[in-house]
Formats: sequence, structure tokens, C-alpha cells
Amino acid sequence: MNIKSLILALAVLALSGGFVLAQEGQNTKDVQVITSTTQTANAVEVGNKTCPVSGEKVPGPGEKGPMGGPVKIMYKGKIYNLCCPMCVKDFEKNPEKYSAIADQEVSGNK
Repeated sequence: MNIKSLILALAVLALSGGFVLAQEGQNTKDVQVITSTTQTANAVEVGNKTCPVSGEKVPGPGEKGPMGGPVKIMYKGKIYNLCCPMCVKDFEKNPEKYSAIADQEVSGNK
């Protein structure tokens, strides 16, 4: 009886772990890294100069910061500036948080 209970417990753990992983990735469906081929005709450029993830200055066009070149990312029809490719993962994990930070910077309500 103990072996059956152990197998059942492991199966439940394995299945619930897969559900958690599937839920974690759902935030990214509205997030898209902008490339030269991305369609952005209806998107609004927010114009943030500070990366909402790291707090670092976003390098200008053609410039690179200590972590690489800037990245543009689209979320809910708005284009946000990130300081480097390393910040993309964090933005994708919590786009509501980081988009709000960038929106506050631009509006002057820090």
C-alpha cells in the first residue's frame, strides 16, 4: 500500500508542477520583442529613457551600454525601451509591473 501511495503522490506532484510551469509562461502572450520585421504600425512608442527592469539609462540609437545594445519590446500596443537583452526575460515575467514603471517615468509621476 505504501508503494501505491508514493507513486500516486509523485504523479500528482509531477502533474501539478507542469501546470505551474504552463501558467508562468502565460504572461508573455502579449509581449513581443521588436525586430526589424515586426509589424508595429498601430503601436505607440512610450519613449522611456530609463530601463524599467534595471533602472539603467537606455542607450541611444547606435549606442551600447555595459550589458549590450538597447531592446524595444511591445506590450499591449505600446513599445517600451529596455537597456539590454538581459532585461527581456524579467519584463516578460511581469509585464504589468515593468510597463507601469516605464509609464510612470514618462508621465513624470515617480
